[in-house]
Amino acid sequence: MNALDELTNLSSSVSNPAIQEWKSKNKKIVGFLCSHVPEEILYAADILPIRLRAPGCTETTTADIYMSRLNCTFVRSCLEFMHNGNYDFMDGFIATNSCDHTRRLYDVMRVTLDYPFVHFLSVPHKVNGEITASWYRDECTDLKKSIESTFGVDITEAKLRNAIDIYNETRSLLKRIYDLRKGQAPPISGTEMLSVIVAAGTIPRDQYNQLLRRLLDELSEKEGLSDYRARLMIAGSGGCDDPAYFQVMEDLGGLIVTDSLCYGSRSFWEPVIEKDDLMLGLASSYLKRPSCANMTDRISERSNYVKDMVKDFNVDGVVFQGMRYCDLWAGQLVHLRKKLNESNIPLLSLDREYMLGGVGQLRTRVQAFIESIEG
Repeated sequence: MNALDELTNLSSSVSNPAIQEWKSKNKKIVGFLCSHVPEEILYAADILPIRLRAPGCTETTTADIYMSRLNCTFVRSCLEFMHNGNYDFMDGFIATNSCDHTRRLYDVMRVTLDYPFVHFLSVPHKVNGEITASWYRDECTDLKKSIESTFGVDITEAKLRNAIDIYNETRSLLKRIYDLRKGQAPPISGTEMLSVIVAAGTIPRDQYNQLLRRLLDELSEKEGLSDYRARLMIAGSGGCDDPAYFQVMEDLGGLIVTDSLCYGSRSFWEPVIEKDDLMLGLASSYLKRPSCANMTDRISERSNYVKDMVKDFNVDGVVFQGMRYCDLWAGQLVHLRKKLNESNIPLLSLDREYMLGGVGQLRTRVQAFIESIEG
């Protein structure tokens, strides 16, 4: 099996042989929700970080007992999976204050589920240079101490540096793959790329890096994709982890060549810069990455990031996908629409649920968008 097929298989379900092997060695697994959680701290403790999601979820019957129908279907689907036993292999979870929906999910998980490790990591909503970085360093240090205390481990500086090196290699490898997508005939589709990135949250990171290196070798010998009608960029809210959503657009001839997603470039674009104070370097670097809409002082920066991507990847049009009831990203859309209009960059806004539904309407809107780009 080639590397791309292996990565695609890993992204299609919650559990996999790597997780089962990890558990067979009596090693711990901790789930997390937000890409601003510094996974290196967990990995340095020989704990496997798993990104929580709910691939294939079709209903939220149990979750709806505990959460409002006005909570987004991403968090409700994750809760459904946890209550249905899909995440029974986990030994704990980390939540953040990224939005009201995830805060509510944390509250319900903490009360209704019995995990030995539960931690709330407070991520800053404003990034004011050294002051905020120092504050976030303290939050990350508290996380480190909590992991050490709960699991009886010692996260040494040497172990943390090694974990940072491994994760920085991931970031470098993924950026090399993204660079290949800048050309007129990218060797990998957007659907395939999303599967590759989602797989990062499912297996040990050293194994993932091995697969990425193999993938780069395979892509160097692969004929590029040239039969498309428009080069698209996907931007917007979290929960966009279903390759089938991308496939609908690409089946219509819209090749997705880049993104601004937390299951995409925002999760790896900035490497961790090591400092004498290792935790400060980790915290500072995570805050410097392309931000989520929960960071209220970086609205213009997020829109400019999209505009820069449009230029660098020769994008013809931007598709903004927003999870229904996601107020933070709905606010960002207002600013982004204005900025893209000023530069005559076509924009399509899609309101969606976590489960892939209304495919016919999605196809109609994307088809019309691509036709408008073609003129």
